[in-house]
Amino acid sequence: MDLRAENVKMMGKLAVVTAGMFAFGYALVPLYKAICDITGINILAIGERNVPGNSTTVAANTQVDMSRTITVEFDANSRGPWEFKPEKRFLEVHPGELTTVMYEFQNTQNRRMSAQAIPSYAPHQAAAHFNKIECFCFNQYTLEPGEKKKWPVVFVVDGKLSKDVKTITLSYTFFEVGSKTPAAPTSLTPPSMDGKAGA
Repeated sequence: MDLRAENVKMMGKLAVVTAGMFAFGYALVPLYKAICDITGINILAIGERNVPGNSTTVAANTQVDMSRTITVEFDANSRGPWEFKPEKRFLEVHPGELTTVMYEFQNTQNRRMSAQAIPSYAPHQAAAHFNKIECFCFNQYTLEPGEKKKWPVVFVVDGKLSKDVKTITLSYTFFEVGSKTPAAPTSLTPPSMDGKAGA
């Protein structure tokens, strides 16, 4: 009888411990969020408050250097009978800022063709700090006769770029796949701002 009583007593203790652990685990999530809200140490807790209708504002992205402005000029060169140009001739961006520019292409030939673009930069030192997240230059494209396409270039200018650099020229040379691959331009003339595509 004593052994059975001890077993019942032990089972009671285990049941209390189990219930306590369950209650602690259940209360841990709201407790964790409350501590994070007070201390501000959890970025996810801040992000959860950024919902429609909520007046709470999230701090600005500190990776964007708002104290610097860099002019990025866009140039387009065609090696063949087709049209290729940027939608905008230039944009002013801040280092660390995610930016998108669209390029337009049309196959003006009466035959299907495949083409690819080669990028180049001026000044040359900007190449290491011009980070393309998405770019049509990563792939080859096939277009039917007369077909038009628009392709994005999504990029970020690294804040480590020398502060002496105020302007970057991004130039693309578009060539037909299967033809002789052109060399990247050795020097770039900044495109005019008259809205015409580069030659």
